[in-house]
Amino acid sequence: MSRGRWSLLRGIGIGVVLTVAVAAAALYLCVEFGLVPANADARPSRFEGWVARTSLHATLARDAKNLANPLPANDTVLLAGVKIYAADCAVCHGDATGRPTLVGYGLYQRGPTLGRYGVEDDPDGVIYWKVTHGIRFTGMPSFARTLSDTQRWQVSTFLKHMKALPPAARRAWRAVHVAAVPASLIPPRRSRRFR
Repeated sequence: MSRGRWSLLRGIGIGVVLTVAVAAAALYLCVEFGLVPANADARPSRFEGWVARTSLHATLARDAKNLANPLPANDTVLLAGVKIYAADCAVCHGDATGRPTLVGYGLYQRGPTLGRYGVEDDPDGVIYWKVTHGIRFTGMPSFARTLSDTQRWQVSTFLKHMKALPPAARRAWRAVHVAAVPASLIPPRRSRRFR
């Protein structure tokens, strides 16, 4: 390799390293001086939304595709799922009325109101994965340490079938009530950013 070509490649390499270093330092300083919003009521940047959505979809495609529900969708399982949902999920995701809850409406990102916008079209494994692991960059917690594997499958089974429940489970679901946001405070709905 000629000396001129080597100098050119070396200069390009140094330029790339310096560019990356300056970008990393700028990002660090933005975070260190509080220029990246940390408040839950700030609208996320497009980049932050893209990172969260892309990572979630890639993770679900990799980790949830082979998870098969071991439980039948019978009254026992569905009633247990409703009970778990009422205790652990309804405060954020609401009840059968489909109105946002006080807690869910204040979250960043807002928890989907599952009584209105359910997850029946999601594969069982995806629902179970979200219940088990939670979703980073949202208020969705992991229930891996607080609910047994069977309980996580029970609530996942309920969520998968919540729009077509047998009579006993439907009655139990409709009996779940949580404090909802007054309709006058809810602006027109935009598309969901996380799913």
